[in-house]
Amino acid sequence: MRANRSVPASSVIPILPYPDVREATEWLCRAFGFVERLRIADHRAQLKIGDDGDMIVAEYIDRTRRPERGADHVSHQIMVRVADVAAHHAHAAAAGAEILQPPQDQPFGERQYVVRDPGGHRWTFSQTIADTHPNEWGGPDVVLL
Repeated sequence: MRANRSVPASSVIPILPYPDVREATEWLCRAFGFVERLRIADHRAQLKIGDDGDMIVAEYIDRTRRPERGADHVSHQIMVRVADVAAHHAHAAAAGAEILQPPQDQPFGERQYVVRDPGGHRWTFSQTIADTHPNEWGGPDVVLL
């Protein structure tokens, strides 16, 4: 893949709409420890997650073209792997994040917590705690390819 300094190098780049990109960017950086990589006026920001180059792009949403949906509507979710879920959770909670599910061990070898940001997006932060084969937790219908 060809490099472009204007676009993140990640293969998958989530784009999240927010009514106020500056406010959302500041909150995401403060609550989740992301780092702003690029700012384009007040309508776009790219955020670096960790040291491996994963990126989030926040973009202005025009509510006149896309009416507001209920607070529980989920159009997408984002999962971010972190080294220490407990510490990340404590940091996000101290920053005022709306915790939907506290850290819990999952049968598939992850410890996860779920949070909703001010834009209504659900984030799952996940820490690997065991190398678990899918057949150990998912039954005969799970296929590891």
